[in-house]
Amino acid sequence: MLRVTLGGDLAGFTSLGFDDHVKLFFPQGPAGADGEPPMASRDYTPRRYDPAANTLEIEFVLNDAGPASRWAKQVQPGQSLRIGGPRGSFIIPTNFDWHLLIGDDTALPAVARRLEELPAGARAVAVLEVADRTAQISFDTRADVHEIWRFRAEADAADGDALLNAVRELPLPSSGDGYVWAAGEAQSMRAVRLHLTGERGIDKSRIRAAAYWKRGAAAVHETLED
Repeated sequence: MLRVTLGGDLAGFTSLGFDDHVKLFFPQGPAGADGEPPMASRDYTPRRYDPAANTLEIEFVLNDAGPASRWAKQVQPGQSLRIGGPRGSFIIPTNFDWHLLIGDDTALPAVARRLEELPAGARAVAVLEVADRTAQISFDTRADVHEIWRFRAEADAADGDALLNAVRELPLPSSGDGYVWAAGEAQSMRAVRLHLTGERGIDKSRIRAAAYWKRGAAAVHETLED
């Protein structure tokens, strides 16, 4: 991952929810007759906003394709980037008895932001899938966090979805009110949500699942519901 710190015209920027997203607009060629280049937009988590310093941090998962990765790989101080949003925030209270966070590489900025905001003593479990052990990150948190990592480089393809399997093996608390947040690849997140609601008895009102990307498609970001 690569963290880019943006400055400039950020007056009034507000992001209240850890899974907020902003649209980033990347130029895709020379300017047209109107003086503007064609743009491709992608959704990203506002990792951290510092109003005193007037800076906004965005973390990019670097891969071999896509306008966002291409831009992040070549960005230098002084380059500009247009952003829009967030349009609204979904607020998940921090006072649940336990919190379960599930996601792949694309969810790491939101997971890190959530763990930073949880109060001391909060119980949380993070089930995360990344490419390999070099992609594992550490979290700055006051919460009591149990981390479960899965690495695609070490997974056996015959075993199926490594992230879903990790969730299946996870013992859930037998008491207290909890909340589940999950984000990642669309098909994987649908399977995780179906397992938790259909086989583990978690009420649909206590789970928020989102597709941050979809295999074989571009620019996908959607909340997963029935």
